[in-house]
Amino acid sequence: MSKHLFTYHLGIICLSLVVFSCTPVASDPAPEAAIPSGPYVIVLGIAQDAGYPQTACRKECCTQVWEGQEQPQKVSCLGLVDPVTQQLWLLDATPDFREQWQLLSKELPNTTITQPSGVFLTHAHLGHYTGLLQLGREVMGAQAVPVYAMPRLDTFLRSNGPWSQLVNLGNIALQPLKSDSTLVLNGQLKVTPVQVPHRDEYSETVGFRVEGPGKSLLFIPDIDKWDRWHRSLSEEIAAVDIAFLDATFFADGELPNRDMSKIPHPFVSETMDLLGGLPSTERQKVHFIHLNHTNPLLQTKSPARQEVAERGFQVAFEGQRVELSEK
Repeated sequence: MSKHLFTYHLGIICLSLVVFSCTPVASDPAPEAAIPSGPYVIVLGIAQDAGYPQTACRKECCTQVWEGQEQPQKVSCLGLVDPVTQQLWLLDATPDFREQWQLLSKELPNTTITQPSGVFLTHAHLGHYTGLLQLGREVMGAQAVPVYAMPRLDTFLRSNGPWSQLVNLGNIALQPLKSDSTLVLNGQLKVTPVQVPHRDEYSETVGFRVEGPGKSLLFIPDIDKWDRWHRSLSEEIAAVDIAFLDATFFADGELPNRDMSKIPHPFVSETMDLLGGLPSTERQKVHFIHLNHTNPLLQTKSPARQEVAERGFQVAFEGQRVELSEK
């Protein structure tokens, strides 16, 4: 073989190696799940009131986010979507309202809706109602957005600025709620407030039961210990198809040098013990939400995450959709 012909063949071989080495060996990523045609709930955030990472936190739990090892998480919030009627509701108005409204409005890409069809408030703590300010004249300049609130919270909003300005300027229209009294939103959706024990400095605290045409869910982002509630948690779970439950802390001792009995959320470990005897189909309904920045469930590869999965429970995640149509 001549020197020139050998060089030619060698070049072809090298070119082929380059081409094949650039060819991806992995299959294309699976397409995103189709948006349901009927009403559904979408998770817009899973963190406790202060978000993740938390302001001024220099612990490893938060530095992992600042250094890009973990993803930041928005404050606990659900969106309720009805594609048929082109309506959007928020369950809680958080400090992350701006981003969460953007995420929620994208669920109806062809709609002309510019403000929520309504906002349901669980209580008057930082992560659950302060996002209402985004509806005011400095931002959205919304017009009469229905805001559903229990009696004490209604009075608090009317009587204290800057919330009272939202009422006086007509940015929001307060709508009364009564515990265990069902509100019919439209022909397909109902919402029922369920009062729970919690630190009630300015208002009562409620969770919400949301009912669709075929499925229902329970949303309780904040509550004191389960044994302080007059209801049976297992019975409440049995009555719905999915339950988003308070998971502020994973276990006792999570806050060094703090008496955690004075911050009486149910530990995830306690909730799993309480419900551990239920059938797997019932345990799978439970999705933990409202995670404090110290909660190891926020770390995707933590032993706590593995334990939750092994015991048959789940952790909520941003973008998670729960269909409420026929079973």
